Amino acid sequence: MSVKIRLARRGAKKRPYYKVVVSDSRSPRDGKFIEVIGSYNPLAVAESADRVKIDAEKAKKWLANGAQPTDVVARLFKNLSISA
Repeated sequence: MSVKIRLARRGAKKRPYYKVVVSDSRSPRDGKFIEVIGSYNPLAVAESADRVKIDAEKAKKWLANGAQPTDVVARLFKNLSISA
């Protein structure tokens, strides 16, 4: 089973809000997931603490177990200095 760390969309129309989730790569974007490890609010101010919230320990655990982040999630991890 191939595991991905990706964004699952939440929120209303034109008001996106994303959960950072670990899921099977075959499941749909907003479908079944294994674990929620954080959230991302692109509408928040860039310097706001509420813009990106990720549990670094869970993220590192999943990266060590072989989960592959998507491009956007990899960029969020890079900005937060999270690596395997």
